[in-house]
Amino acid sequence: MGKGGFQFASAHLIPKLMADFEYGPLRIHTPCKAVEVPTVAAALAETHVELVLIHPFREGNGRISRLLCVLMALQAGLPLLDFSAMAGDRKPEYLNAVQKGLDRDYAKMTSIFIEIIRTTTSA
Repeated sequence: MGKGGFQFASAHLIPKLMADFEYGPLRIHTPCKAVEVPTVAAALAETHVELVLIHPFREGNGRISRLLCVLMALQAGLPLLDFSAMAGDRKPEYLNAVQKGLDRDYAKMTSIFIEIIRTTTSA
């Protein structure tokens, strides 16, 4: 059992899952040229959740997923993102949004990314 109670992919499945990620969400959403906040947030949500669920690295999966989101946000013309909406007291909400991603339901994570974008751009 992994962090947050998630069962991550077996090591032998990771190459195929990463290829699926590359030719699926990554190809669809990068470079991220969307301009509408909900569209950018949905792209960030899907790529973030899918990479976190693959969990290809022993450590640093969340950091790498957030770094990918920063790159995508910069591609969309946004500043560096403030991820405080995923931390502290909000972490259970974040973990629940990741859990929903197991069913390809990215709505909760999209809402979190809308908040992240709005917090970042209003600062």
